[in-house]
Amino acid sequence: MDKVVAGAAEAVADVPEGASLAVGGFGLSGVPNVLIQALYERGVGSLAVVSNNCGAMESGLAVLLAAGRIARVTGSYIGANKEFARQYLAGELEVEMIPQGTLAERLRAGGAGIPAFYTPAGVGTQVADGGLPWRYDGSGGVALASPPKEVREFDGTEYVLERGIRTDFALVRAWKGDRHGNLVFNKSSRNFNPLAAMAGKVTVAEVEELVEPGEIEPDAVHLPGVFVQRVIALTAEQAADKKIEKRTVSS
Repeated sequence: MDKVVAGAAEAVADVPEGASLAVGGFGLSGVPNVLIQALYERGVGSLAVVSNNCGAMESGLAVLLAAGRIARVTGSYIGANKEFARQYLAGELEVEMIPQGTLAERLRAGGAGIPAFYTPAGVGTQVADGGLPWRYDGSGGVALASPPKEVREFDGTEYVLERGIRTDFALVRAWKGDRHGNLVFNKSSRNFNPLAAMAGKVTVAEVEELVEPGEIEPDAVHLPGVFVQRVIALTAEQAADKKIEKRTVSS
């Protein structure tokens, strides 16, 4: 099945107001910027986003965030995104913070059809006990806090129950992909992109290099095409447009 669509606008044309999205990327690496921009241009809002972080340097999800299009974020890292922090503390944005490994496994579990799993991460903290601020009231108080989660003991160790994540759509970026949707990711862009792709009921992948079926060795495939419904091929200019969050030099 040829899953290639003409462009980003067509690929996200059916994402509705209030949709939930799993979005790949790790920092600025492997972020589906072209698909995010197309979603911004569509004008949909009230989005519930699941992603490790919410963009930076006015790129990635920061484009949607700054426009007030995101209502809820499930993630692991606020980082240096000042607008993210401002909206959260002002009560404009609901935020569920999750340990990074737990977030990765919740996405993978959702994609694998596993409804929930137990993990020791977060036991003895507000992650398990509840009380983490999901939404502030704008005056420093907590308007909505996380509920307590089930904790169970196995072989003398306590574990907290975490639920798998499924979203309406997933947006990811791959280094290489074929027309059947088989994807290969480059270095740290592999951290969250395959997992986000698994979690989406409809997954859209932007690929830097589009190849014909059979050109990717089966053992080299990082994500099988069964998890991908749509593929768009980036232009050379789009593929080369990669920002650096912090430049460092050495003597």
